[in-house]
Amino acid sequence: MIAIVKYDAGNVLSVINALRRLGVTEWELTSEPSRLLNADKVLLPGVGDASVALGCLRSLGLDSVILSLQRPVLGICVGMQILCRHSEEGDTDCLGVFDTDVRRFVPGEQGLKVPHMGWNQVEGLNSELFDGINEGAYMYYVHSFYAGICQDTIAKTVHGVPFSAALCRGNFFGTQFHPEKSGSNGARVLKNFLEL
Repeated sequence: MIAIVKYDAGNVLSVINALRRLGVTEWELTSEPSRLLNADKVLLPGVGDASVALGCLRSLGLDSVILSLQRPVLGICVGMQILCRHSEEGDTDCLGVFDTDVRRFVPGEQGLKVPHMGWNQVEGLNSELFDGINEGAYMYYVHSFYAGICQDTIAKTVHGVPFSAALCRGNFFGTQFHPEKSGSNGARVLKNFLEL
């Protein structure tokens, strides 16, 4: 069973639709710790403000549950960012799974537009998450904050500065891009995750 974390900070409808397109029938939207702990895979989507998202997780007591998960976990966008050490967004201490901090893009530098919105390439693919995906494939992004490059980086993208397009440590994965909105390449990332 695939569990999608319900914590009022995720764009779950697009994730659910992506699972349906992949033919996944056994999924559940839940905030029940026992259901998350017993799931085969866990999806942690997130949109909006990292400090608000993390506050929602903590208010439900799900921060410690997420950290205790032994099965594969995929954080998406803000869901990935709150798995990092710290975010400049709301000066927030995050869950500390990934060994990097989240910083804000500086608008105007080198003509940089913020938020980073639209299609951009992923490079340096270094994980089974990207099996069957070519270097330079395009993924869809919508974000104003980014996770720095670190030892957990398994793919990167450049928008003014290079940043982590995807991260992995142990059973935890994260994508800054939205695989559920990234066409066939994003569908392949989700499929690869579900087959881990």
